[in-house]
Parts: sequence; C-alpha cells; structure tokens
Amino acid sequence: MAGRLAGKVALITGTGGGQGRAAARLFTQEGASVIGCDVKTEGAAETVEMVRAAGGRMESLAPLDLTDEAQVARWVAFAVQTFGGVDIVYNNASAPRFGPVDALSLEDWNYTLANEITLIFLVVKHAVPHLRARGGGVIINTASSVALEGARAAPGGAAHAAAKGAVIALSNHLVGELARDNIRVNTVTPGVIDTPAIAASTAIPEVRESMTAGLAIRRMGRAEEIAHAALYFASDDAAFVTGANIIVDGGGRQGSGSTFAGF
Repeated sequence: MAGRLAGKVALITGTGGGQGRAAARLFTQEGASVIGCDVKTEGAAETVEMVRAAGGRMESLAPLDLTDEAQVARWVAFAVQTFGGVDIVYNNASAPRFGPVDALSLEDWNYTLANEITLIFLVVKHAVPHLRARGGGVIINTASSVALEGARAAPGGAAHAAAKGAVIALSNHLVGELARDNIRVNTVTPGVIDTPAIAASTAIPEVRESMTAGLAIRRMGRAEEIAHAALYFASDDAAFVTGANIIVDGGGRQGSGSTFAGF
C-alpha cells in the first residue's frame, strides 16, 4: 500500500480503540506497518482485524502494561523482530484518574503520572536506540488541552493536567537531546474528542453541551482528526518540523466559559 508512510514501521500505543485505533487504521492506509498494544485484549484484536481486512499490515501485543519496563522492552523488541526496525513512535495511550485536589489519593496521583508520562518515558527509552539505528525517525507524544487551560479547566483534573503538562515539557527537552540523531519530536494536543473513554458522559445531552460550550467550533472532535495531525508529523511532509505542538481543540482556547478536560 503506497502512501505517505510507505515502508515505515510505526509503534502506536493504545490501539484498542479511540484515537489509537484511528491512527492504526490511517497509518496503515498510508503504507506503514504498525505494531500496536493495549491493556484491552479484545479491543486490540478488533483493531488488528479491521486493519488487515482493509489490506494493511499490523501486529499487536495485548494485554500490555506500558508502566512495566520489562513489558515495554518486550513490545519494542517484538516490533523490531517482526518488521525489522522502528521509524515512528506514536505515544497515544493514557489513563488518568480524577478528583478534587484536596481529596485525590496519592495512589490515584501516582497512577495518573505512571499512565500518562512515565509510560512515554519508557517507550522512548527503549525505542530510541532502534530509531538511531535507522538513521533517525519520529516521536509523536500526546498531550491534552487541559495542560494549557489553567484556571479555565474543569475541576478535578490536577493530576491529569500535571501529567499532560509534563508531556509537553518532556517533548520540548527531547527535541534538543535527539536532534543529533536525526530524530524529530513533536506533540499533538487534543481538546474535547469523542472517544469511548468519555462515552458515558457524552451520552447525557447536558454534559455534552457543557463540553462544547467554550469551543469556537461547537462540536466534539473526532478521533480521526487527531490521527491526521499525527500523520502529518509522522510523514516526510514534516521533515523540517521538530518541537512543534499541534493543538486540535476546536478553538477551545479562544472560546468563553468553562471547558472540559479532554482526552
């Protein structure tokens, strides 16, 4: 399948549904061979079936805990063994917990940081030697508009905001550290995206309205729209782009009123 990613091998985390599934389908349509993973075995398998039915190349490991370094190392090694190397790393997976800052447990705080920033560190750590071996590559990290909203963010997301802010900071640091290896590092920052993670909330009309009230484009984003932003960074169209952050939030920072802590 010729395309913008023809001949490339992409690691994508969290391919069991939502934005990860959309990215796996799009990247393979554009010619990449994808190695996915997820904690959700059934969802991960469904994504592989969808990709293969469309003629794409994809393998996956599930269940896989990205906060466990041994499992991350095994996943990256599996990618290299299966497809011969790694060209693109798309850190999509995340799993926050919410609660008022004065009631949030240390367990939930640590869980959020582990599942939103530590997992990115571990994947990057184990993937960089293989990107370097290919003569360079691309790392795409997923932040969230909640990291940029400050006082406008919905309450209860302190750990989520801190972790996603750390994603942006880590990405900015890696730009300089990895430039000499010809590795580009960029960030995609979604706003309110209609994914299974928030399906229970969006099923309530009043909640759905509150989520989009502060957006210039008065609707929720689609997972495919995030995937297309990631595709740009992954492709040679962005060969001179590193240290960039595409904010895909429907103009949420330009709107008024409260905004929802998007995923």
